[in-house]
Amino acid sequence: MPLYQFSDPEIWQGWTFTEKYPDGREIQAYFQYVDKKFDISQDVLFNSRVVSAHWDDSADRWNLTTEDGEVFRGQFLSLCTGIGSKYYIPEFKGLSTFKGEMYHTARWPETHDYKGKRVGVIGTGATGVQVIQEIAPVVAHLTVFQRTPNMTLPMRQRKLDPDEEDKLKKELYAVSFGRRHQTFTGLHFDINPKLMFDATPEERTLFFEEHWEKGGFHFWMGSYADLLLNPKANDEAYGFWRKKVRERIPDPELQEKLAPIQPPHPFGVRRPSLEQSYYEVYSQPNVQLVDVNKTAIEEITPKGLKTSDGVEHELDVLILATGFDMVTGGITSIDIRGQDGISIKEKWADGVKSYLGVASATYPNMFWIYGPQSPSSFSNGPSTIELTSDWIIQCIRHMKENNISSIVPTEEAQHAYSELVDQLGAAALWSEAKTSWYMGKNIKGKKAQMLQFSGGIPAYAKLCEDSAAKGYHGFHLKVPA
Repeated sequence: MPLYQFSDPEIWQGWTFTEKYPDGREIQAYFQYVDKKFDISQDVLFNSRVVSAHWDDSADRWNLTTEDGEVFRGQFLSLCTGIGSKYYIPEFKGLSTFKGEMYHTARWPETHDYKGKRVGVIGTGATGVQVIQEIAPVVAHLTVFQRTPNMTLPMRQRKLDPDEEDKLKKELYAVSFGRRHQTFTGLHFDINPKLMFDATPEERTLFFEEHWEKGGFHFWMGSYADLLLNPKANDEAYGFWRKKVRERIPDPELQEKLAPIQPPHPFGVRRPSLEQSYYEVYSQPNVQLVDVNKTAIEEITPKGLKTSDGVEHELDVLILATGFDMVTGGITSIDIRGQDGISIKEKWADGVKSYLGVASATYPNMFWIYGPQSPSSFSNGPSTIELTSDWIIQCIRHMKENNISSIVPTEEAQHAYSELVDQLGAAALWSEAKTSWYMGKNIKGKKAQMLQFSGGIPAYAKLCEDSAAKGYHGFHLKVPA
């Protein structure tokens, strides 16, 4: 059963996915189904961008303004901007001069035909891997510009049997959804509590093989407890990964580009993407892989892209799989000002600070879901989203029942929680990746710091629950006179 869905029985009892990993069309159909189930659209203003949100402390209200000048006023502000809503394009010289088609993967055209075209892809992150696999069989020529090899994992995609899913709904769906809040990542499997070298070499090999064959994130988030803590343990996992990948790449030069002997960073400290035929693509005669560490991108030209070795790669289509201003970008792109009139973008320029990964000091009645300093991308998305959403709903209910007009984290509580996030991040190997968005390192000028709570969902849930149980400890609650 796909766990990347809502756990409400009213939804899953009437919906069955056709694949283990649904494609975009099926996910859109799922959202439309949910929309019809709860009539969500009636409360949504589509095609409207919020540009500012300013707090009125005298009235305990937020004033929101949209791009087209509409103004809205409300007691609560919930930021459901996600972690990847602000796409990022580096400052490539000559970008505006390109005469062909150009798309960022976050702005993918609804209709497109790359058959017989010369296509260039900059970037090999999650969207890059997906695009490369899909278009390589149909394009005339594909040139991939890679900075860091993606330590991808096998997806093990498969069709789902409707009869089997119906049986699971009766027996295990509710159990599996309940299990989501008990595991480190909110998936139905958990990290092995055993340390890597407490297992014999034979045991490790069999363990790795089993998790590799299962596919998905089993090899990453179902591995030994010290995978991301102990460099030697991490090297052991990387060695296995490298061997598996190199078996699929006949060319020695490509092997070194895609699965180098010396890892560019520890395994798993950048988000591994899931793939189906990624490595086989590079053996196609119409596919070229350019290592931009050796031949850097010098400029974009009207005809294509020029690298530092003087080669101009002529292109009909340029695809920018250059990522996002992850985790914080969706929030800081809005002019949000709280009690002191200072924008959140300005405050976070020296680093994100929050309390419980849901709220920030001086911004009353403002909550975010699946955002900075929550487990977010260290977890199965819906697991964290539902946990945080339920907590916020209960908080607002508590306020309404007790005539509380505003709630805002104290500076002391925010400082202590943010320090905890930093300490958890520093205890593992995350900082060893030079350009990881987990640490904000993929954006020029952005402060490098752990942007998410890396202590696991159960520990995070307990912090939230403890605060609520103590009357929302760590918050200042305002009751009108």
